[in-house]
Amino acid sequence: MLLQNRAVFALGIRMCSTNVTRGPLVDTGRPSSDMSEFRKAFSKAKHIAIITGAGVSAESGVPTFRGENEKWRKWQSQDLATPEAFSRNPSRVWEFYHYRRELALSKKPSAAHLAIAECEARLRKQGRSVVVITQCIDDLHRQAGSKHVLKVHGSLLETRCVSCGEVTVNKRSPICAALKGKGAPDPDVADAQIPVDKLPRCNESDCHGLLRPNVVFFGETLDSHILTKVEKEMEICDLCLVVGTSSIVYPAAMFGPQIAARGVPVAEFNTTATPKTEYFTHHFQGPCGITLPPALARHESEVI
Repeated sequence: MLLQNRAVFALGIRMCSTNVTRGPLVDTGRPSSDMSEFRKAFSKAKHIAIITGAGVSAESGVPTFRGENEKWRKWQSQDLATPEAFSRNPSRVWEFYHYRRELALSKKPSAAHLAIAECEARLRKQGRSVVVITQCIDDLHRQAGSKHVLKVHGSLLETRCVSCGEVTVNKRSPICAALKGKGAPDPDVADAQIPVDKLPRCNESDCHGLLRPNVVFFGETLDSHILTKVEKEMEICDLCLVVGTSSIVYPAAMFGPQIAARGVPVAEFNTTATPKTEYFTHHFQGPCGITLPPALARHESEVI
């Protein structure tokens, strides 16, 4: 089994800490920035896993909600994205997520999104596979054309009923009449204080329960069904790319290092080094939209 502690992994709590470890890491020494070496590994790979983070969508104009974007109004974003915050003040949390939804709906896939989708479609014709394991909660990988996407943190464009549990794709803009024009992030904007019965509600017959964004709030466990699929992909992949992620949010931060521990080549594409860079075979620094397309382009050995 790839993961040393399957139970801990399957019930992994979404956290932001660089002090958490999951299983042994193997220091591979200084990672290479030789693209020709990576391309050799790419040409031989049959099952490629691409782990993506907020940096990919940042190049589409989606804020990462860290650093300068860490606050919404006067609150820390991570303090709003919790089950406790939603229980206390669903109107405020829905305003925050409405703002994020509207942003995501207004954006287009980046060059990195498009390169990943093109690579998946091309290699599929050759009997090879590409899976995207993403921490992003927008829909940009799908918009770009990627078919095999595992969303470990859920989706902004899905809702889940807190009463019946029904999950539904929802791309309405606005998601409900009461949220129209709401969600401005400026610190001087007052809460809309929308009554609970005017917030998004379930359409299932005899339910009409309150809906919440189908995302993993901080402090919640990740979907064990998604994690089972992720583990399977981690076990069979023979090449891994870690793209646009800071590698500080667990358990996703350990996906790349766990694959590297099997001796599988892992290449990191990021604007800076991360806490996990030293465990990877390759590191390519710069915007993903610039570094990734040539890495995933058609290799001369490919026969279409």
